[in-house]
Amino acid sequence: MTKARYSVGTALVLLMAAAPMTAYAQVTAEPQVTEETTGEIVVSGRRISQADEAVGQDRITSTVAVTREALLSAPSGISGLKMLESLPGFNVQTDGALGLYEFGNSVQVRAFNLDQIGFIVDGIPTGRSDAFGGSPIFRYVDNENLGVVEASPGAGGVTMPSYSSLGPIVSYRSIEPQEDLGVFASQSFGDFDMKRTFVRVSTGRVGPLKAYVSRTKLDTDLWRGAGSVDREHWEAMAHVDLGGTSWARFKFVANDFFDYDSPSLTRAEYNSTTPDLGGNVGRYRGYLGTVPVYAPVAGGRQYSNANYTYVSNLAINVRKDKLYGATFHAGIADNVYAETTLYWEDKTGYGVSPDSYANSLTRYRQQSAVGLALTAPRGTQFGVSGVGGDRIGIVQSLHADVGRHALDAGIWAEQDKYHRTQLRYNTVGGSPAADPIYSESVYLRRDYRTERQTTQLYVRDRIALTDSFSLDLGNKMLDLDYQHRGYRDFNDYARVVNGVAVAGWGPQYNRAHYSDYFLPTAGILFKLPDGRSQLFASYAENMALPKGMDDVFSVSYASSAALVAAPAPERSKNVELGVRTTQSQFFASLTGYYTKFDNRIQSITSILPGTSNVTETFYQNVGGVEAYGAELLANFKPTALRGFAYFNANVTYNHAQFQDDIVANPMLTYRTAGKFLPDSAKWIVSGGVTVEPSPWLVANLTAKYTSKRFSTFDNSAGSSVPGFTVFSAYADIGDGFSLGPIKNAKIRVNVDNLFDKDVLSFISPAITGDGLFRPLSPRTVQLSLSVDL
Repeated sequence: MTKARYSVGTALVLLMAAAPMTAYAQVTAEPQVTEETTGEIVVSGRRISQADEAVGQDRITSTVAVTREALLSAPSGISGLKMLESLPGFNVQTDGALGLYEFGNSVQVRAFNLDQIGFIVDGIPTGRSDAFGGSPIFRYVDNENLGVVEASPGAGGVTMPSYSSLGPIVSYRSIEPQEDLGVFASQSFGDFDMKRTFVRVSTGRVGPLKAYVSRTKLDTDLWRGAGSVDREHWEAMAHVDLGGTSWARFKFVANDFFDYDSPSLTRAEYNSTTPDLGGNVGRYRGYLGTVPVYAPVAGGRQYSNANYTYVSNLAINVRKDKLYGATFHAGIADNVYAETTLYWEDKTGYGVSPDSYANSLTRYRQQSAVGLALTAPRGTQFGVSGVGGDRIGIVQSLHADVGRHALDAGIWAEQDKYHRTQLRYNTVGGSPAADPIYSESVYLRRDYRTERQTTQLYVRDRIALTDSFSLDLGNKMLDLDYQHRGYRDFNDYARVVNGVAVAGWGPQYNRAHYSDYFLPTAGILFKLPDGRSQLFASYAENMALPKGMDDVFSVSYASSAALVAAPAPERSKNVELGVRTTQSQFFASLTGYYTKFDNRIQSITSILPGTSNVTETFYQNVGGVEAYGAELLANFKPTALRGFAYFNANVTYNHAQFQDDIVANPMLTYRTAGKFLPDSAKWIVSGGVTVEPSPWLVANLTAKYTSKRFSTFDNSAGSSVPGFTVFSAYADIGDGFSLGPIKNAKIRVNVDNLFDKDVLSFISPAITGDGLFRPLSPRTVQLSLSVDL
């Protein structure tokens, strides 16, 4: 099955039709390599990232960036994670061309994955990236409102507030409100009935105030299976001058998100020519949008057939999030300032998943037998996982330049409260197409609350030993407290002992505390005599709250009321050595690195501590990971081509392996030592060419190669995913066309997966055997029109 899609030919016809309308009005001269008033010669072009930002000028760590020029060339509405795929070091796999499906995103950076990366928006930490209870970055940004996305794949520095990062930090910084009154609007259309409207209204400067507010409305069908994605996103920012060098900034984000799930696939399902229940094969397998009639199981109710779980209306996700922030910057004296950021995040939502009649009946009988007030299943169940909570925090920093010393000190404090529920409801008549009956709970699974208390302090001194050589010394102190209380899982409600249902353990309380007051960083920066090149080196240590802590403490044993022991915190050491340069025709950054992290956490079936033969499945520390490699970013605009074309390339070599076997019990050891991390590509190479044949046309073609990856921890035979190359392209038409109140009218066409590559991309790994997968989305075309008013 395929859905309505634009062909590449259709997009080209649209381009050809639009070009004459804009060509006659262009007056902008062709960009050239220019010499700025500073005397520094740098590469320029309408779609070349600013060199200093792109290569992380003056940083002691590898720091690369997606600048505003690149963000505005990307498809409208791409997620905050998909923005990172153009950077060296980042292996990003997403479900769909925009990457908006929260359960279909993966990121690998050196030895780390998405859960071990810290994210910051305008100085506000987003906490953890969990889809359940976390704050994934794509809920809080729109690419039209971003000025730069800056990433440190190895060590983000002691000043960055994060309890989840083992080194990598990604910071998203919004544009400042503009000086003039105005409106910016963009309308996009694309394959799978995609429609997106973005409008930003700016007040311009009104006395000391300038502000904007924006609204995005996106609607699109899923590219496989029935269902849609619906997103309404608001952002507002106000900047107030307080006199001198002091200012205040106020920020608001609201994100209302609704989407349908699509199934993960086994390798056999992806390769099978036998259609699924909807008649689809290969990458197009997906849930049904209608409810067929299936025969009930013997002795069962009308909707007792397990096939009824393969429907889209029982596979949905709803998230409503709000973020409020206020930053106050106080200029105290020359080269001395203090900055305070206050923030509050309010989040709520739920997910729905189906449950078969047979499974629900078993759970119902167990729990009702011990006296829980439940209702027998009527058919297929409406399963609800509720999430909610809030975060409140403060980030305080002080900076002072004293002689040859640039001193920084600060504190971050945060409280994060979270409530998770999980249970199953009947629907009217038991039909998966009917409304749920919230007064008829069939069985219960979870109802717990957690609280995270975080305090981080830091000090840093950058010492300019000479005009060309500086030394950075810093230390971070981190204190983490985690509490978990309530019903963790099934065994807290009811258990089965020798075939008889007995009362569960009841609600439980567990707590973990982690602290380390010496997490040092050290680095050097040497500016070469040419004034355009730098050498840098750094060393950093980090500690993080164990990833997935809610899952760790949500395990309830069948055989014992014992609490799960708190795992040791994951710890890392990162070493980098690199060079960066900004020359007249090119800029580049090359970094070599070594990374090691210990106390990796894994869920395995193991002997219960304190026993000799009782096995349970729970999370525990299983060893370490070591990675080394190199990352290259380069952009080249040869003067011989007179601004007609320029080239960019990113190359990542990453050798990441487990250091230890996983010993489940004396009889079972998973041979993972020396094996490659699942989903970790050894080579990622991307390159592109951008042409500017006239002032009114910019076009780009980019290719990205991802090498072989494994889907298992022990690199089982047959569990590798072959390497593949994907092409993307865009064309911008218009560079300032104006007519009456309409200004700067532009048309952009983006094409993702240009040659319609059909491969498995996203991997959900397993310890052994084979993992689960999500296929790469097919060729997707998007057409956008933007104007200023």
